[in-house]
Amino acid sequence: MVTSSDPRFFENTPGEGPLAGPGAAPPTIIAAKSVDLTFQTGDGPVHALKDVSLDINKGDFVSFIGPSGCGKTTFLRCIAGLETPTGGKLTVNGMSPEEARKARAYGYVFQAAGLYPWRTIGGNVKLPLEIMGFSKAEQAERVARVLDLVDLAGFEKKFPWQLSGGMQQRASIARALAFDADILLMDEPFGALDEIVRDHLNEQLLQLWARTEKTIGFVTHSIPEAVYLSTKIVVMSPRPGRITDVIESTLPRERPLDIRDTPEFIAIAHRVRDGLRAGHADD
Repeated sequence: MVTSSDPRFFENTPGEGPLAGPGAAPPTIIAAKSVDLTFQTGDGPVHALKDVSLDINKGDFVSFIGPSGCGKTTFLRCIAGLETPTGGKLTVNGMSPEEARKARAYGYVFQAAGLYPWRTIGGNVKLPLEIMGFSKAEQAERVARVLDLVDLAGFEKKFPWQLSGGMQQRASIARALAFDADILLMDEPFGALDEIVRDHLNEQLLQLWARTEKTIGFVTHSIPEAVYLSTKIVVMSPRPGRITDVIESTLPRERPLDIRDTPEFIAIAHRVRDGLRAGHADD
């Protein structure tokens, strides 16, 4: 693992680092095979996921999109070891999701920033480092590094209520990055923000992804957001959640916002929309 004392920590030179290797395909780090999940409730079983199969490779940015209740967040929680499939097989870094969770293989960003109001921004970001037993010097170094990474340097002594919603979400991302997990799972983190702030954070997230080369799983309801951010777009159907399409993006990694006006972007967005319609037609 790259540590904070390594010059590659949070910043890789193009052509070097974990995605290197001439002609070598990046390894698969999340593998789902025929995953099912059924919740037992007082009103009978609820079939949340059905026959979900998907490979996510190292360095992928994968967005999950579909209507409410289609299992996007449920599948993300399965990857995180927060829900347990009732059928099929799911591995993360070759381990069970529970083992990967205990190995701190991922950081998780929820829909709400979830910052403790009585702790400063720096205090919130360093919380997982305190729990993991990092030294105070290492905590300070990592907090400073990730706050700079999300453009919040100088705000470590502010409290959450003193920051805008977008800034709070960036602090939440910083907290998820603080212990340098290879995988970042994000459950619709920008859904409650206005369009201008959302666009700005989308740009910043792509820059962060390019610098860190993390593997990102991202839940969204927004077609433009999914197309703009992703190397792979997973379209899901209404409950029981199934994958109706997996779209490999042909867009370049460098993506200014105005790429959304290009024919190539519009064509991918149309395919996503067609996949969503197909999922509804199968009901």
